Amino acid sequence: MRKRKRKRITAVDRVVRPQPTGPNQSWSMDFVSDGLAYGHRLRCLNVVDDYTRECLALEVDTSLPGLRMAHVLKRIAVMRGLPRSITVDNGPEFAGRALDAWAYQAGVTLFIRPGKPVENAYIESFNGKFRDECLSEHWFLSLRQAKSLIEAWRIEYNTERPHSSLGYLAPAPFAKGSRQEEIFNPDSKSTPY
Repeated sequence: MRKRKRKRITAVDRVVRPQPTGPNQSWSMDFVSDGLAYGHRLRCLNVVDDYTRECLALEVDTSLPGLRMAHVLKRIAVMRGLPRSITVDNGPEFAGRALDAWAYQAGVTLFIRPGKPVENAYIESFNGKFRDECLSEHWFLSLRQAKSLIEAWRIEYNTERPHSSLGYLAPAPFAKGSRQEEIFNPDSKSTPY
């Protein structure tokens, strides 16, 4: 006797998040781990603007708790304002109270859905490039050296590395052009996110 396959019904309708239509609407965050030459663990908090593909921060340390992440986000906000949303994975660092309190106070929505790395594709793509082009290329002897080399790579990534999705421009020139377009044509990006 054949068993009938059960039809799977989702409990909640799947909602497709709209693509950002301008800079600073949506960011993505994730962690990448590596090691120093003498065996200590190294953590990197990566923050990327989903529209411009700019790497806004690469915070490097041996430990990056929620309060430290909130300080990094405050530092970025001083330079360029806050996004409407930040996409993160369901890791323990992002599910903590410190980041939730910061997001609530700042009015930023955190998107966290367990088991959905595809929804954080911008940062996952960035993490692969970061690992291949920076972490795998260097043997870090100290935390100071790691911070210096990683920041130099971040600057090169933002200013020199072309992206096919940006018309073969680097993220910083693309962002500059997007900001100028918003200044001269403010209604072009007025679609609600």
